[in-house]
Amino acid sequence: MAAGMSHKLWIAAGLMALTLSGCDELQRRDVGPGGQPLEAFTAQQIYERGEYELSVKDPEDAAFYFSEVERLYPYSDWAKRALIMQAYAFHQDRDYENARAAAQRYIDFYPADDDAAYAQYLLALSYYDQIEEVGRDQGLTFQALQALRTVIERYPDSEYARSSILKFDLAFDHLAAKEMEVGRYYLKRDHFAAAINRFRVVVEDFQTTTHTPEALHRLVEAYLSLGLTEEAQTAAAVLGFNYQSSDWYKDSYTLLTGRGLEPKVFENNWLGAVYRQMVKGEWL
Repeated sequence: MAAGMSHKLWIAAGLMALTLSGCDELQRRDVGPGGQPLEAFTAQQIYERGEYELSVKDPEDAAFYFSEVERLYPYSDWAKRALIMQAYAFHQDRDYENARAAAQRYIDFYPADDDAAYAQYLLALSYYDQIEEVGRDQGLTFQALQALRTVIERYPDSEYARSSILKFDLAFDHLAAKEMEVGRYYLKRDHFAAAINRFRVVVEDFQTTTHTPEALHRLVEAYLSLGLTEEAQTAAAVLGFNYQSSDWYKDSYTLLTGRGLEPKVFENNWLGAVYRQMVKGEWL
């Protein structure tokens, strides 16, 4: 049987199985039409079967066929193409661990190939897309940041660099948000020292995120609760210099003036160093 005719019969068999009710399931994955083993088909035919499975929204089966191309024809150009498609299919199936493994193999085997940037991007996405699933365990977020940074630095002119920059900023903001969540938890329970440690991390390590104004205000609250007025005044001063029009500054200003205090910089504490860095631009 000619290869082209065999391929047509395969697709026809798949379509018939999908459209006829009450029929048996699509052919077992390890055999083709007529019970022929996959070894009887060309790399292109198996690869195109994987594409077909993607087209009918079955990424699990698609990943299987792409992996079979790599297994049966390991030194072919189709194997290289199938490997990057494996990573994509696994990612579509939310099988992030296997998606990472396939993407990393592609990077290791074909580092200079045009699709290496896409493989690195898929590797980063396999971490990034799990960020919301990990609760307070931020290990995957850090790994996402590292992988996204690699895309940005190693492939700055690729079509994936801009998307990686946007996702990097969102992942960075996510880390700050988690610090804020824990800090608020401690603050509500009057664990002021623990809360300050969390808000300090946001101010020192995540200054470019949207959470910095609130972190400074929460520092004002926590320091006032501990009677550390100089630190509270300095936090409010930094907040005022950078976010004077924000509601957070208005709240901090009201807290201080209600106690006969005002925003003022005292440089003999860690917030003084932040003031010199953020306001004066002095890197210590």
